[in-house]
Formats: sequence, C-alpha cells, structure tokens
Amino acid sequence: MTAIHHKRCKRFDLEGEAHCLTFSCFQRLPLLGRPRSCRWMLEAFESARGRGLFDLWAYVIMPEHVHVILMPHQDVKVSAILTALKQAVSNRALAWLRRHRPDFLPRLEDIQPNGKRHHRFWQRGGGYDRNLRSIPDIFEKIDYVHHNPVRRGLVENPADWPWSSCRAWETGVDEPIPIDRGSLPMLTPIDKKKYR
Repeated sequence: MTAIHHKRCKRFDLEGEAHCLTFSCFQRLPLLGRPRSCRWMLEAFESARGRGLFDLWAYVIMPEHVHVILMPHQDVKVSAILTALKQAVSNRALAWLRRHRPDFLPRLEDIQPNGKRHHRFWQRGGGYDRNLRSIPDIFEKIDYVHHNPVRRGLVENPADWPWSSCRAWETGVDEPIPIDRGSLPMLTPIDKKKYR
C-alpha cells in the first residue's frame, strides 16, 4: 500500500474573522449519502453551536464532504470546532457500523504512519479553512456553499437540497436547524444588488 502524505492545513484564528470550512469523508467515500448520517451532522452542528463555540451562518452536507460558514466565538479555535463536529459524527457512525454493518468497516481502515490501524470516518487532516475577511466574501461563500448540490446535478434549485441552510435563508424558517442570521454582518446597498 502506498503511503499518502497529507498537506497540513494552515489555520489563522484571527479574532472577528469568519471561516469557510470544508472537510471530507475518508477516501472521499459517500459516507454522508444517507439521511441518518446527515442528521448526525446536523445534530453535531446544533450541539457545538449550543455549547457556544460559534455562530452558524451557512452549511451544506454533500454525500462525501461538508462545507460550513461560521463565526467562531471569542477565544474558540477552529481546531476545537472541527474536533467537536467531526468527532461527534465519527463516533456515532462507527458505532452504528459496528452494530449493523461490520462488513463495511474494513473500507474505513486507515494505517497511520506509525503503523497503527484505525477506522476513520473523516479524511485525515484538517480539511480546508479559508478566513473570510470582508462582508462580500462571506456572502459570496454562502452563495457558493448553497449552490454546491446544483453544480453536482443533485437538484435544480439550491433550496430543494434538504441538507443545506439555503431553504432556511430563503424562507426565514430555521429548518432543519437554526442559523444565526442576527450575527451576520449586513451588506451595503451596492453589494445587496449582487446577491439578489
């Protein structure tokens, strides 16, 4: 088996800057392709948000990866947020597989550089982390995240994807989970024209 080297993700935990985070399933397998695993991801968002780690502005759960736009709360590191989100889902998924689909577990086996073997739900490493330094950047990324299922041909309208915050933004109804509209900075009137 060939060793895979993962590029280390650089993080810039700068106070007052939002983040667009992307993290992928192990070997890009569609482990988030079932409603149960998507619900686990939503529950992880709610739990971490409820513990005061961040304000949640937008997300999309794709079959093999997640995009989330959030504002970390004061003194909260992005690495702590990722641990809270990913660990919650991984623990539930691996427990479910051990009970119901042990035959699938070998596909999730990861041999670490030190030779130890683990079952892994998420790809090793921190994923992708982009600081969003301006209000237009934030809205551009929200639009990008919400249109992910359309670009993939999964739906025609971004609000039709059930595992996204798009419908919540369009309707004002916090379903399937609450988002923090109140903390999102406002666009200027000129910028608003671009995002209508």
